[in-house]
Amino acid sequence: MSVVALDGTGLSIADLRRIADGAARVTIAASGAQRLRRSWQAACELTQPVYGRTTGVGGNCGECASGAGHGMRLLRSHASAIGDPVPEREVRAMLAVRVNQVLRGGSGLQPAIAEAMVTVLNSGAHPQVHEHGSVGTGDLGPLAELGLALTGAGRWNGQPPSPVTFQEGDALALISSNALTIGRAALAVATVRKLLNASTRVTALTLCAVGGATEPFAPEVHRNRPHAGAKRVAAEVLAQLGGAAIPGRRVQDPFGLRCFPQVHGPALEAVADAESVLSAEINAAAENPLITPVGAFHHGGSHTAQLALALDRLRLAVLATAQLSAARLSMLTEPEHTGLRPFLAAGPPGSSGIMLLEYSAGSALAELRAAAFPATFGHAVLSRGTEDHAGFASQAARQTEQLADAYRLVLACELVAAVRAHRMLESRIEAPVRELYEQACCRLDPDVQDRPLSDDVSIAAALLDELT
Repeated sequence: MSVVALDGTGLSIADLRRIADGAARVTIAASGAQRLRRSWQAACELTQPVYGRTTGVGGNCGECASGAGHGMRLLRSHASAIGDPVPEREVRAMLAVRVNQVLRGGSGLQPAIAEAMVTVLNSGAHPQVHEHGSVGTGDLGPLAELGLALTGAGRWNGQPPSPVTFQEGDALALISSNALTIGRAALAVATVRKLLNASTRVTALTLCAVGGATEPFAPEVHRNRPHAGAKRVAAEVLAQLGGAAIPGRRVQDPFGLRCFPQVHGPALEAVADAESVLSAEINAAAENPLITPVGAFHHGGSHTAQLALALDRLRLAVLATAQLSAARLSMLTEPEHTGLRPFLAAGPPGSSGIMLLEYSAGSALAELRAAAFPATFGHAVLSRGTEDHAGFASQAARQTEQLADAYRLVLACELVAAVRAHRMLESRIEAPVRELYEQACCRLDPDVQDRPLSDDVSIAAALLDELT
């Protein structure tokens, strides 16, 4: 098993996925450990009033925290997340993000807590945390559940590690983060990236099946309207089809093919933007207060407006390109486009062929459309008015997961239909897109008589996840 050394500055989305999947062990790099220790020592030497350490939190920030055990009371009261338990993979992503963040050196957290989180990541156990406990101003509920678990007072799946004793000040230093939201968003965005890349190849396969033109992908077209995403999409489709920009069977094709660069390009730009935002967040010291050798700085870095907006943009862009996939599926049902029978049917007259794939894709597309609704339309005024806005990135991350699941199904329906069309046409594909066709043919049932297609779509969906 490979090793990922966390240092607070260089954790990539790809490495985060490997950690979340249990495909990499975790260590703490010396540079990160040094920054964390300096931050902790600075916190121990503070004499000024510090939010969450010497005061209450939220609407209680004007009250001095009195009596021992303030940190543990904070953990117990905030460990009130609700809903279903978060899946193990996403809890592991949260842990990896939180460890990496504190190694940036702004939390003032006791180093032993970071070391305990690394032990958890390498042990195979994970604490139980719940879905709902954040509105995009800090994952307070789930991270407090993590904190309690580390003290031995929370719930675990698997063998819990030895408890850690929290010092005064450690509680807020641990929970002042959006680590769960960031981790979940990173995993979801990585999935969307793979599906967007796969969509280019599926589109090329459909274009071959219906005798579409490659003129819409010509460099001359996109040189004169130079949007980066559209140019990239056009070049990739053209490469899949052998590189020549030539006319097709029709003067021009429907939008599902002809406008693919213009619609899919913005999705590629949006996923790149989301990845950029997430890379910054994964490696950020965003704790409030920020503990430095020159003192504590109270600030608004826990607000997730930038991440929520990036995720909202991405989901809206994916919705548009998924709609084109559904349109291409409809093209594949039309004899005018394929030269085959309606719905790619075989057998006696009236056979339905792939008719129900349109309905199934339409259902998945409806789910996708609901998931694309902007989370940033939300608003909240909380904690006696001290927190009078919310980013709702936590909700945006969950919606992005849901969107990825639905998008995969829509695209899988198109892939099943395109492969069936080529089989019925007895196509001899010479272009690079032949690789996808052969991979799909090896897995999909060649029977074109009327039969259930649910398993075919599941197989195609799994193939889409494997494409690089």
